[in-house]
Amino acid sequence: MPAATLPLERSMTLTNSAPVLPSSQVLEDAALAAARPEAKAVVAALLAAEQQTKKQRQQIAPEALLGTWRLRFTAPKQPAYKTKQPSGKGFYLPRLAAATLAFSRDADTADRLTIQNQLQVGPLKLRFTGPAKFLPKKNLLAFDFVRVQLWVGNLPLVNLSLRGKVAKDSSFAATPVGQLPFFAFFAAEDDYVAARGRGGGLALWVKA
Repeated sequence: MPAATLPLERSMTLTNSAPVLPSSQVLEDAALAAARPEAKAVVAALLAAEQQTKKQRQQIAPEALLGTWRLRFTAPKQPAYKTKQPSGKGFYLPRLAAATLAFSRDADTADRLTIQNQLQVGPLKLRFTGPAKFLPKKNLLAFDFVRVQLWVGNLPLVNLSLRGKVAKDSSFAATPVGQLPFFAFFAAEDDYVAARGRGGGLALWVKA
């Protein structure tokens, strides 16, 4: 389902004299398996998209996030604008590792989501799952992992409940967002989504 977002600004610069592709085009290109725009351009495009979403107070529909998304690009060290120029480094995830996020409607609670975060290297799959909730006014998706699983191919080796988390599964709905990890989404298109994590890093996921 297409997301309720507006087109990104059609021009941007990395330096005062170095024009680059429109930010929307950079993100679309970065989402393609065969395309790899320069990391600096992708960071700048993510920052431009984030800035525009906040400025125009765009709201993302939670339905636009449903499905499985593969991590394509990340800029973990709190990229931001400095002296009106985008600053921060990022990198594409190596093809040997597949990191995915999946969101689905909770089977028992219609207004709650389920999150699955998985890292796969070869036949090994490490998977974390738990409840999630979306706050549309701020485009925040808060979550908590309550189970971890380890698989080799289709063979499950580990399936454990996680203890000592901020929010237990039974009390998740009542837990303030400020006590939970979260993603602040600022782009959601048919082929990609983008967000800033609570730690300050930026990430771009593509439809799996």
